[in-house]
Amino acid sequence: MAQNYKNHRRFSPPFHFVLVPVSLIAMIISIAGGWEDIGLKWMYTLIFFLILLAAYCLRTFALKVQDRAIRAEENLRYFMLTGERLPETLKLGQVLALRFSADEELPALTKRAITENLSANKIKQAVTHWREDKLRA
Repeated sequence: MAQNYKNHRRFSPPFHFVLVPVSLIAMIISIAGGWEDIGLKWMYTLIFFLILLAAYCLRTFALKVQDRAIRAEENLRYFMLTGERLPETLKLGQVLALRFSADEELPALTKRAITENLSANKIKQAVTHWREDKLRA
C-alpha cells in the first residue's frame, strides 16, 4: 500500500492500545484508592506486566531507529564510494550485514548480494576484510 497523508500514521498496538490505556486506568484506580478492592496480588501482576511491555516497546522502537540510522550511514558510505545510491532492492538484513565489509569490497559485495540474493549470514561470511563496529555497547 502506497503511503499518503491519510494512512501515514503508524500505531504500535502493544504501546498505543495496551500499555498507555492500562497504565492510565491503573493510575486512576490508584489515585482513587481502589486497589483495596482489586487486591495487592493483582496490582503487582499488572505493574510487572506493564514494566515488561514497556521494556519490549522501548527495545523494538530503539532497534527500528538503529536500523534506519545504519541504512542511512551505509547509503552515504556507498554513495561516497560509487557516486550512486545504495540499490533499493537490498533488504534491510542485507544492508545491516554489508556494514561489516571494508570500503574496498563494499561495491562488489553489494552487487553480489543483489545478483545472488545472499542472506545476511552469507554476506557476513563473504566479507574478507572485516570492518568492526567499535561503537557497540
